[in-house]
Amino acid sequence: MTFGMLVFDEVEVLDMGGPFEVFSTAGRLARTAADEPLLRVLTVAATGRPVRARGGLKVVADHTLDEDPPFDVLVIPGGVTTAVETDTDVIDWLARRRKTSVLTFSICTGAFLLAATGGLNGRPATTHWEDQDELARRWPDIRVCTDLRWVDDGDIVTSAGISAGIDASLHIVSRLFGEQLAHRTARQMEYTWTTAPRLGRGAAGERGVG
Repeated sequence: MTFGMLVFDEVEVLDMGGPFEVFSTAGRLARTAADEPLLRVLTVAATGRPVRARGGLKVVADHTLDEDPPFDVLVIPGGVTTAVETDTDVIDWLARRRKTSVLTFSICTGAFLLAATGGLNGRPATTHWEDQDELARRWPDIRVCTDLRWVDDGDIVTSAGISAGIDASLHIVSRLFGEQLAHRTARQMEYTWTTAPRLGRGAAGERGVG
């Protein structure tokens, strides 16, 4: 299974790097009969130029939007998304690839990019605690969950901020490949996995959480 991750200027480094590490580590631990990784990650950017993440880290994506590589799971990290939200090429690509992916996963303010596609209308979702009110104000049809590290709503998983994306990524590994691999991955990373998504009481009427 291939995970396709969007990268863009001002992407949050851990929003990108945390899930990348989880999925790539799981791929090193779980092999196919041909000794290939059971899962792998590729990155996609709007153009071929290096992306400058928050803090100045430069990232060169594997592919561009025009190359439109095949993958199974769409991963949308957060960061400063203001410019990307107005880039119709990126939003149109996300909207199309969301429909062709078996699962779409947003981390932190990546939920704003997913919301811009219309993919979260009428659904429960979460984002960084600082941005939950804005998400609810701008897209009132979204049922914003304010006390969950991640929300699993079937074909869409959203996570709260930054490190919560690691917990949600391990949840996705557990869901797709089994709990044993998720725990092996967390142990390999020497990471204490918060397996329970709930911090308290979620938004009224939420469904498919955790």
